[in-house]
Amino acid sequence: MTATTDGSGGSTGARTAAASDTEDLLPAAGSVVEDAPGPTAEDIPGPGREEARRTVAGGPRAAGAEERWGGGVEERWGGGAEGRRGGGVEERWGGGAEERRAAGAVGTLPPRPADAPPLDPDPAFTVDGTAGAARRALARSVEYLLGRQDAKGWWKGDLETNVTMDAEDLMLRQFLGVQDDRITAAAARFIRGEQRADGTWATFHGGPGELSATVEAYVALRLAGDRPDEPHMETASAWIRARGGTAATRVFTRIWLALFGWWKWDDLPELPPELIFLPRWFPLNIYDFGCWARQTVVPLTVVSAKRPVRPAPFALDELHTDARTPNPPKPRAPVLSWSGVFQRADRLLHLYRRAAPRALRRAAMNTAARWIVERQENDGCWGGIQPPAVYSLIALRLLGYDLEHPVMRAGLESLDRFAIWREDGARMVEACQSPVWDTCLATIALADAGLPADHPALVRAADWMLGEEITRVGDWAVRRPGLAPGGWAFEFHNDNYPDIDDTAEVVLALRRVAHPEPARVDAAVARAGRWTLGMQSGNGAWGAFDADNTSPFPNRLPFCDFGEVIDPPSADVTAHMVEMLAHEGRARHPGTRRGVAWLLDHQEPCGAWFGRWGVNYVYGTGSVVPALTAAGVPASHPAIRRAVRWLESVQNDDGGWGEDLRSYREEKWIGRGASTASQTGWALLALLAADERGGEAVERGVAWLAGTQRADGSWDEPYFTGTGFPWDFTINYHLYRQVFPLTALGRYVHGRPAIAPGRRAR
Repeated sequence: MTATTDGSGGSTGARTAAASDTEDLLPAAGSVVEDAPGPTAEDIPGPGREEARRTVAGGPRAAGAEERWGGGVEERWGGGAEGRRGGGVEERWGGGAEERRAAGAVGTLPPRPADAPPLDPDPAFTVDGTAGAARRALARSVEYLLGRQDAKGWWKGDLETNVTMDAEDLMLRQFLGVQDDRITAAAARFIRGEQRADGTWATFHGGPGELSATVEAYVALRLAGDRPDEPHMETASAWIRARGGTAATRVFTRIWLALFGWWKWDDLPELPPELIFLPRWFPLNIYDFGCWARQTVVPLTVVSAKRPVRPAPFALDELHTDARTPNPPKPRAPVLSWSGVFQRADRLLHLYRRAAPRALRRAAMNTAARWIVERQENDGCWGGIQPPAVYSLIALRLLGYDLEHPVMRAGLESLDRFAIWREDGARMVEACQSPVWDTCLATIALADAGLPADHPALVRAADWMLGEEITRVGDWAVRRPGLAPGGWAFEFHNDNYPDIDDTAEVVLALRRVAHPEPARVDAAVARAGRWTLGMQSGNGAWGAFDADNTSPFPNRLPFCDFGEVIDPPSADVTAHMVEMLAHEGRARHPGTRRGVAWLLDHQEPCGAWFGRWGVNYVYGTGSVVPALTAAGVPASHPAIRRAVRWLESVQNDDGGWGEDLRSYREEKWIGRGASTASQTGWALLALLAADERGGEAVERGVAWLAGTQRADGSWDEPYFTGTGFPWDFTINYHLYRQVFPLTALGRYVHGRPAIAPGRRAR
């Protein structure tokens, strides 16, 4: 098994064993599909009739079943309208409409009474010692989390990444001529504080020194006034030279160097602005890129065309292995390889640059500028993330936008809001902010911990989440024209790019709250259900922001040597969608069943699932197992038992679970690493969903959480367990260490989640 991904977004490796488990989860061709009742254990046998599964996985809908999901075709969800599904089953989502569920549907549980004691454990699962410690840890954790809710109803933990955010912020200010002595000193203090004894900077806690991050940090400190002969700078530059110097850095780092004349533009891959004119059916059009890459690539085409150089305040000869030849020639890849093809195509683009019609180039850059401005959010940012904002500001400045122009002024102000000032005077720049994600996860955690459904904190959170719903069309509509909007983004402001993962979790959170306006909740959930089902990819799974964003070409561009630039379906997002649909009483909907089939087909031979947005196989497995069991897959199913055995096999001696980020590159790290609160929470959520409560692994995991909790009810977690791009860009979500242990402890104490299928808030 290797920790790589295939074109469909799942991790590579043999699928035979897991694939056979899906056989009867999907209906036979031509059968009638009903939404209720959910599948029973008899519906989902073990390995066997593979042919039946292949007949329907990703195939047509059941004959005679009228499917209406986007593409301009009328959908009827909510408002009491009758939705038509196979076999004449009447569905009514939202608007207070009647729900029809068959008695005895698998997983059907009565809602927990609002006045139930919040911390009263289910006596069936009480274990001497561990249960008492779990209850005490649960109470402390609830108090801690409640104390950190904003008055408006949201939660937000710090989103810690690496010093390239801070370094690029300083380089941007230098390029635009908007330096601020206070900001420069505070950023330099933070960057220096992150340097390691060997002179390097890593991209995650405990990770190896990273060349590009070290070069960018070094340059930022030079801009802040640190001298190259100071010991910490000499150590860094020596390490850089020993690793190949600036010539060995990634393209994005060399772009920053080129902006100040420290690198030649001719030695960078070409990215022509005419890319904006490629039709949507043509390979490498901008919508073949994932949304985060698309928002970065479009402004960079302008930068690439303009090739600006600001006078450098100093030389950087100390970062070259040979200052006379800073970019030594490298052998080309074989002509018949993909790398060879794109390398030679890049040389042709360099020739095209010299012959590009001026009128066409000018029109392309103007079109790119309009595209950029149209996608600026109300708060001035772009996509709620830092990189597109940085490059958009540079591109617009190169096209003549004055620094006092409202677009530029709002953009610069938005970057300031991404800064966290620490008590020691250091300033850390967040790559992004995660209030919607943090709030829905905190709501789920508190509800599962036993907080009454009508608790004021939960109602405030639900109110805030309802106010954050996005009902405007975004770039996702390029692949799903006619689909009605209705979802949530990750950030405070990102209306153009709601994401499927957040939307699924927000629905799960809203259904845990007894909101005083249930019809308002039902209507929002109805819109979310329409939109997310309409965003299902053709293979039955879900990506984060787009449907069927799986082109193999963007990742092969010489320009794209850092991080993921496409958004294929992943196991974790698909799992959250399946879980949401199942809890909405739609376990037998064809979309849900196709999602379940995809998940079973993408289980690794070891029993784990790859984690795209969290580290890594522990996250994937912790997401998938609860989703499968919510959808009616019994705990006795072979796929679930394999997952349990794998989790037991990678549990640490101290009782916790941890997985190092190096698992994305090195097989020996898969499921291995120092125990963390968030990853232990994920593992426990999977084991509890698999009916392992009372088992040794669960007891040891719960004991580890209780034993490592701080006196104030929190957990410490310096390790990075979130993923932006596997390996290349990783995240320490500071609220993960609180919400996931609390959710796991709540389900351990209470025996089940606080939500039931089809529940409606009262």
